[in-house]
Amino acid sequence: MGRTLYDKIWDEHVVHTEEDGTAVLYIDRHLVHEVTSPQAFEGLREAGRKVWRVSSIVATADHNTPTTGWEQGYDGITDPISKEQVTTLDKNIAEFGSAAYFPFLHKRQGIVHVIGPENGATLPGMTVVCGDSHTSTPGAQRRGVGPGRRLLAHPVHRRRRQVRRRGGTGRHPDRAASHLGHLARDGVGH
Repeated sequence: MGRTLYDKIWDEHVVHTEEDGTAVLYIDRHLVHEVTSPQAFEGLREAGRKVWRVSSIVATADHNTPTTGWEQGYDGITDPISKEQVTTLDKNIAEFGSAAYFPFLHKRQGIVHVIGPENGATLPGMTVVCGDSHTSTPGAQRRGVGPGRRLLAHPVHRRRRQVRRRGGTGRHPDRAASHLGHLARDGVGH
């Protein structure tokens, strides 16, 4: 039997597989935003590490940016915690770098899981991680994983992410990824 699209993407990105089926996957793109990235960058800073492949990082200010008041600049972000998170992202990207950064007030700034496809930064066949629950939404031809905050420093530093296939079937336990795996295998059923 032929391999599914999901299996092909998975197999092309496996770095190492443990006996229990847990695999370390190579990560092509890391989408970064202001809410979950401070912990990852602080972890790198504390460990004295650098971003392994700056060209894989695409960042934007997303969750804490206002939809109105842009004419006020950063003063338009009225919540002090939100403003701190946005300015911290600015500082972290200035310190660590990125392939592309769409900061607050940039014409391409937007929703983190939308800017990747919009700007050609996430393409079919890529593995993508982001500290956002919607990472897997761009489409069935990408392997999207939304890791928890504590796991975000690992893909930034090593471009790898430890995940597990469920039951050896080639489908990840993440619901969206599992659903996309089913679509890739069974079709959309018009």
